[in-house]
Amino acid sequence: MSNEEVYLGLIDWMKQVWFPLPDADKLLPIMKAGFTPEEASLLTGIPVSGINLEELAEMKQMGPAELRLKLDVLAKKGAIFRIVEPDTIHYGLNDADNMLRRFNFFPGLEDERTKAMAPLANQYYYDSYDVWKHTHHKGLRTLPIEGTIEDTRQILPYEEVAKVLDTKGYFCVTTCPCRHRKNLDPDSPTCRHTTQNCLHFDGLGYYLVENDMGREITREEAHDILRQSAEEGLVHGLDNVQEGADTVCNCCRCCCSFLEAYYKLGHAEGLVPSNYRACPNTELCIGDGLCVKRCPMEAIQLEDSPEAKNRVTRVTDEKGKVKELKNKTGKVAVINTELCIGCGVCAHKCPTNSLVLERREVITHPPKDGHELQKLIKADFEAAKII
Repeated sequence: MSNEEVYLGLIDWMKQVWFPLPDADKLLPIMKAGFTPEEASLLTGIPVSGINLEELAEMKQMGPAELRLKLDVLAKKGAIFRIVEPDTIHYGLNDADNMLRRFNFFPGLEDERTKAMAPLANQYYYDSYDVWKHTHHKGLRTLPIEGTIEDTRQILPYEEVAKVLDTKGYFCVTTCPCRHRKNLDPDSPTCRHTTQNCLHFDGLGYYLVENDMGREITREEAHDILRQSAEEGLVHGLDNVQEGADTVCNCCRCCCSFLEAYYKLGHAEGLVPSNYRACPNTELCIGDGLCVKRCPMEAIQLEDSPEAKNRVTRVTDEKGKVKELKNKTGKVAVINTELCIGCGVCAHKCPTNSLVLERREVITHPPKDGHELQKLIKADFEAAKII
C-alpha cells in the first residue's frame, strides 16, 4: 500500500466515525503535514468512543507497551484522547475538528509541523465549513460578560460565567487555536488580541496539561483571564450544553470559526445567542460610538437624536468622583435585536451604563449534554442530506 493510500484510508475511516469530513484540496495535504504514514495507519480503525489498550494492541497486532509509546505521542499531537483508569488506559480517536484545527494549536508551538499545518487548516476551513450552515446547533453559545445583565434574579446556572466556573474543580489555559492558526499563516493578518486565553476545565483540562497542550491555573487566574478578555472586547463562548461544559473560548470576529462563518462564509448565525439582548437607554447615551466599535455582530448603530445634542450625563467613577459627560454628536445608540447575541461586550465598557442586557421574551435552553447536542446536529445533517 502506498503512503497516499494510507492517508486516504485514515480519511475514509474518519468519515465513518464522525460528522461530515468534506473533501477539499487541502484535506490530504494537512493529513500529510500532521502525521507520518505509520501514524496515519495506526490511527485508522481506532473508534471515537474509545478502546482499552489491551484490545487495541490485539487489533493492531502489537505489544501493549510498544503500542502505548506510539499512542502517547499521538495524544500529544492531538489525534488521540487518552483516559487513564486504575486497571487500563482507554484511547479514542479525536474528531476531525479537534484533530486538524484545535488540539494541534493549543500548545502555541511554532515548530515546522505546526507552521506547515496552520495555512492548510485555515484553507480547509474555508473550503469545507459550509456544511455547518445546515444546523442551528453550534458548538459554542454566548455567555454574557459578568456584570452586564440588568436583572439577575432569573439567571440560570449555565448562563452566568461566575456560576459556570463555580462548578469546576480544575482549570487550565491554552493558546487560542483559531488565533494561533491565523498568526502562523502568512496569508492571514496577525490578530491584535491576546492568544493565551482559551480556558478548559476538569477532564479536558487534565488531558491538555498532561499532554503539554495547556498550563494549569487557579480559579482566580481563570476569572482574571475572563476579565481581561472582556476588556479586550472578546466574546465568551461556552460549550453549548447545560451539563459537562469543559471550555470557555474568548472569541474575536477576525479569527473565531463561528464568527468567521457569519462574516466570511455568509452563514446566518455565528455563536448561539444567549438568552439576553442589549437594551439601550437613550436618555443616558452620549453617542460616543464605543459600543458600535466593540460590537462583534455589527448590531449597533448611531442614529440622529437632535434632543440629545449637548445633553449632560453625570456618572460616578470607581473612586467616587462625579464626572459630567456630554453628548457632542447628537446621536444615540440603536440596537438591531435580530443580530444581537447578548454577549455584553457593548455594555461592559459603556461609560454611562446606558446599555444593559435584558432577558429575551422567548427563552431557549441548550442541549442537556454533549450526546444530546450530537444527536441534534446529526438530525439536522440528515434532514439536509449531508449524511
